[in-house]
Amino acid sequence: MAEPERIVDLLRVVSGIATDKIRTIKQVTAATRILALNALVESNRAGEAGRGFAVVANEVKSISGRISQITHELESELSVNIQEASKLGEAMVMQVRGGRLADLSLNMIEIIDRNLYERSCDVRWWATDSAVVDCLGGSRTDGTVRHACKRLGVILDSYTVYLDLWVADANGTVVASGRPDRYPRAIGTDVRGQSWFRDAMATRDGAEFAVADISVNEALDGAMVATYSTAIREGGEVNGHAIGALGIFFDWEPQAQCVVDGVRLSDDERKRTRAMLVDSRGRIIASSDKRGVLRETVRLDTSGTMGNYLDDNGAIVGYALTPGYETYRGLGWYGVIIQEAMT
Repeated sequence: MAEPERIVDLLRVVSGIATDKIRTIKQVTAATRILALNALVESNRAGEAGRGFAVVANEVKSISGRISQITHELESELSVNIQEASKLGEAMVMQVRGGRLADLSLNMIEIIDRNLYERSCDVRWWATDSAVVDCLGGSRTDGTVRHACKRLGVILDSYTVYLDLWVADANGTVVASGRPDRYPRAIGTDVRGQSWFRDAMATRDGAEFAVADISVNEALDGAMVATYSTAIREGGEVNGHAIGALGIFFDWEPQAQCVVDGVRLSDDERKRTRAMLVDSRGRIIASSDKRGVLRETVRLDTSGTMGNYLDDNGAIVGYALTPGYETYRGLGWYGVIIQEAMT
């Protein structure tokens, strides 16, 4: 148990002990008062012989009343101070646990940012490859297309985080892919209506790239992908005319799952914690419990780029907005961790 939580637990124990002992004192005091009352009754019956005993009985009654008053004051003061100490302890728990969850959320999103930064570099680099450029040029032949497919396949053999790489012509038809045997539906696919193609063709020069929301790509056997793209330009020149687009499909699900599963939590914490990556719309794009991916949305009560709070169910929510990495500004995604209270 963490130290702040141990403090809160000890305060509960102290409160319980104090309540129990005060109850016992009240019972003893009540019994003493009754005994004193009985003694007075008996002393009155004894008349003159019992007068000395009556003095003692009255003193016992007075002491009993004083003890009762002190007990009441003790109960009142203990209650107020224990409540205040408990609130402070719970605030410490919230601060420590919430701050830690926010830090872990930041770590998650930073790992993703660094990973996707490399994807943005890859797509701009490979779009200038001569084999890729030649298969869209005016001298395009079956031979140049086959060579482009072979070249894309070589790249995929070295970069195993990708499912496939597609070359689409200016009309939005995929003419080459890196794994035509594995994904035979890719070549010939019309991608004119897909955002990655439209945005790639709209880039101003070879230094720009486009990225689409995490989605399921049916031509890639329904796999979940992060798609990065850029225009392929005449001669592979940065300012050349756009003659088509290169789309690269990052194998999102296993890579993202590895990140959310890799959050450093104790075995006890893991049972009551959900680590997630959510996009700019709050849609879950990865979750440690694998629930709700691309279907569920999370409403975050954010104030700033990083923080924590208690939700309506009493769980602590830690979050961190993507900070970006190098020239990659991020996509407005969040790392989010929701941890239920200990029972």
